[in-house]
Amino acid sequence: MGRLDVNNPQLHTALSRMGEIIVGKEHALKLALTCLLARGHLLIEDVPGVGKTTLSHVLARTLGLDFSRVQFTSDLLPADILGVSIFDRASNRFEFRPGPIFAQVVLADEVNRATPKTQSALLEAMEEQQVSLEGATHRLPEPFFVIATQNPLYQIGTFALPESQLDRFLMRLSLGYPSAAAERALLQGVERRQLIEQLQPALDPAALVTLQHQVEQIHVAEPLLDYLQALLHHSRHSAHFAAGLSPRAGLALLRAARAWALLHDRDHVAPEDIQAVLPGVAGHRLRAGGDQVDAGPEQLARTLLDEVAIP
Repeated sequence: MGRLDVNNPQLHTALSRMGEIIVGKEHALKLALTCLLARGHLLIEDVPGVGKTTLSHVLARTLGLDFSRVQFTSDLLPADILGVSIFDRASNRFEFRPGPIFAQVVLADEVNRATPKTQSALLEAMEEQQVSLEGATHRLPEPFFVIATQNPLYQIGTFALPESQLDRFLMRLSLGYPSAAAERALLQGVERRQLIEQLQPALDPAALVTLQHQVEQIHVAEPLLDYLQALLHHSRHSAHFAAGLSPRAGLALLRAARAWALLHDRDHVAPEDIQAVLPGVAGHRLRAGGDQVDAGPEQLARTLLDEVAIP
């Protein structure tokens, strides 16, 4: 088999254009793009006003993808997301009217403000890339990418996402407040909404699908799999964790590491690729135990990395 060509200047152009609007968050932008390259879905948890929604718009615009936004509220119904069948008198039959889920990038804004019933409406779409209603199956577009934002659970009017829903997200990120220099650039610069309108795509959907196929061809050596399995095993048996990483989490970690390697122009996965993506992939899947009960997702992931040596 010939050597995989991993030189993709379009990816670097996309990152550069995104960084002109989302200032000072290069690592978060890389992780978000990695998540999409790995065919995953992204959960962004943070306080309001730090750029969660802006990141979603910028990602879709830079990659030339159709974009749809759903504002989750306590009275939102599953049909408001998936669509509904309406009787057409002219044809004397029901016709399906697709909901906003039928877009290449779907922003589920403040997803934890909706009831669990409405949250669960996303499950099949995220896992199977299809919607089943009234005995009919409707395929979703390709690529298909859900970005969900959620506010911290201590805020009024939020519902905790069930573990089954959390597990559908390949990555969970937190943007955090900008640095002083980045915030000054925001204050002195052009309004973000205007910059998004001027943003030119660096990719198109067909090129993105090609890159997603390239991710699957990134080589993974046996020692690297040993390292990955050691991380999974330690998460399941260490007293620091009440619940470890599942096989699905291991597959997600491998996909993300492959995508991170491609983003850095390498045709093979290195240990640092796993280390770079593990906090985003594993943080929301780990449960703290022992003396780590007060640890957050990022700290739990760092504990796991610190305790498992590279073979």
